[in-house]
Amino acid sequence: MNHFLKLSDLSADEIYRLLDIAADLKYKQKNGIPHRYLEGKSVALIFQKASTRTRTSFEIGAFQLGGYGAFLNTSDMQISRGEPVQDTARVLSRYFDLIMIRTFEQSYVEDLAKYGSVPVINGLTDYCHPTQVLADLLTIREYKGSLEGLKLCYIGDGNNMANSYIVGALKTGMRMTAVCPEGYRPHPYVLEFAKAYGDRFELCDDPLKGAVGADVICTDVWTSMGQEDETEKRKKAFKGYQVNDEIMSVANSGAIVQHCLPAHREEEITAKVFEEHANEIFDEAENRLHAHKAIMVALAGNYDK
Repeated sequence: MNHFLKLSDLSADEIYRLLDIAADLKYKQKNGIPHRYLEGKSVALIFQKASTRTRTSFEIGAFQLGGYGAFLNTSDMQISRGEPVQDTARVLSRYFDLIMIRTFEQSYVEDLAKYGSVPVINGLTDYCHPTQVLADLLTIREYKGSLEGLKLCYIGDGNNMANSYIVGALKTGMRMTAVCPEGYRPHPYVLEFAKAYGDRFELCDDPLKGAVGADVICTDVWTSMGQEDETEKRKKAFKGYQVNDEIMSVANSGAIVQHCLPAHREEEITAKVFEEHANEIFDEAENRLHAHKAIMVALAGNYDK
């Protein structure tokens, strides 16, 4: 694994290795066991989009691993004045050992990796959110013991979260149902990828049908960053695509809920269901830290359990 750009680049074994590293690092942190695998190394943390969990987890994660995470706001960089991505990539590669970026275009992340000479991590793009879904897979495995054979149902916008859930779930042996209204479906590339998994993947527009027998119910906000002018339009389009008591009643007993946060209560999820599953959701948020540490350690190439 040279970069962490999207989950479809990784094999199932590579994803499971990251989950195992994350679990080990979490155990070490909880038990006060030193795990300074990034001693003396630096990580560029580039942000074009606002962030709470991604920024703090990478900054704190780098610190706990003995390294240094430098926050770089693109509005303060020459990127904002038109510096080509290939120049930014080559310059930062001479200062840093790793680069993480949270931005809009997937192509920008891919170009950073192409022109730079250090590993690049995709902290989020409009196309996918692989760091988040790795943390979700870690959380699901903690609650369910394993991933193989579970059913994950995602309800809502066919956005970057839906794209990464589909890839991550199918690659780790889960069954996956994406429930999205017409006009808000996952990316065509991802749907083409899912065809190879046959009946382990289903795309439908009926939330109740999709949630039947689910072990994991996932959702996300209806209006993501940069789509604020579509808010009212999206509220109408996603009416009925809410995770509520009715949805949970058809899921399997003991089904857990995952939400990448921030949550808009009474839109994509009711306050009641959110609070009933708050432990799972905030374990998921915490696991961003451990998953991100695992990615950095694996890419640095010096992990020794």
